[in-house]
Amino acid sequence: MAAHGSFAESGADLELVGIQKRFPGFTAIEHLDLTIPAGSFFALLGPSGCGKTTTLRLVAGLEDPTEGRILIGGTDVSALKPHKRPVNTVFQSYALFPHMTILENVAFGLRRRKIGDATAKAHEALRLVELDHIADRKPAQLSGGQQQRVALARAVVNRPALLLLDEPLGALDLKLRRQMQQELKQIQQEVGLTFLHVTHDQEEAMTMADTVAVMNKGRIEQMGAPEELYELPRTVFVANFLGQSNLFHVDVVGGTDQVVHTDMDGTLLSVPKARTQRDSGSITIGVRPEKLSLTMTPPEPDASRNVVGPGRITDVSFIGVSTQYTVEVPGAGPLQVFAQNLQAGPAARLGDEVWLSWLTEHTFGLADDRLDTGALTTEDSTRAIAAQAALG
Repeated sequence: MAAHGSFAESGADLELVGIQKRFPGFTAIEHLDLTIPAGSFFALLGPSGCGKTTTLRLVAGLEDPTEGRILIGGTDVSALKPHKRPVNTVFQSYALFPHMTILENVAFGLRRRKIGDATAKAHEALRLVELDHIADRKPAQLSGGQQQRVALARAVVNRPALLLLDEPLGALDLKLRRQMQQELKQIQQEVGLTFLHVTHDQEEAMTMADTVAVMNKGRIEQMGAPEELYELPRTVFVANFLGQSNLFHVDVVGGTDQVVHTDMDGTLLSVPKARTQRDSGSITIGVRPEKLSLTMTPPEPDASRNVVGPGRITDVSFIGVSTQYTVEVPGAGPLQVFAQNLQAGPAARLGDEVWLSWLTEHTFGLADDRLDTGALTTEDSTRAIAAQAALG
């Protein structure tokens, strides 16, 4: 995509200070302090009911906070009506006017506000999303992905300081959604606006956002770069919501200034001290399924690796690029292993006895316990991911 100079205006930073939102009978947002830097692509990620959409509606002015302040570009907008805020929202439903052409849809807001050169600016916004060549078509003549681009052009043409994206790709099929993820990120980088993206889709958040905040029960559990959250989750919820994790409930039995040694029913498991939130008592440690190696014989003793087993393979799912194994290990429960298919077909079969091992440096230690109320277990997470995949 070519650069579009007149769209390269900086977005504004967004600051939420002490935000609470209570509805009769429940609190949607507990106490939220959040700063989103100008020009960044920020994702609020979480399950249904976690408070992410309520947060977006508060920023848009569609809900009023019970307590706290909302600042955009340093200006308190908490008391401003939605149309007075430098904000535009792109929803999952495109809400295009069916009787208008694409060009008229994009220019509508500009004309309503009596802004000059509405047609020229609308053409420019359509060029940004590569749809200017079909400016005279009606929405019904466009695909879902094209309609979504028009909705984006209509929002961007107003040059908002802040663009809110509310599950904007949820209605698209998987292939088109992935294509739009890349295009949205490119457009955000070109126009330089601040994007606040609300989604329950982990891959979508990690693909597009510079910073991801994982929400749970009205509060942010963890915030950071996607790779940081994935490689070093701090809580059980984050470990299981952002991908899958194998979790072990262990007792700390010693260590050095570099490594914490733990015991799981007689099996020694180690975690780097810099990668654990706790280093005494009973703790929960974990490892991602793709970090595990699966072998038919016990691995040679190695201080740099953790080993569990023997276990038995209870499920094999061949998904092309990798094979997913479920291995039942006494004392550790069912563990997930994702093995890249470097040869034709799965390397191990249902019922095989195997050992699992991984580098100590890939282990992480969590701040809470996997048995804490409200925490997802690995099995719950697997079910949730399977249900999400079934729904598309």
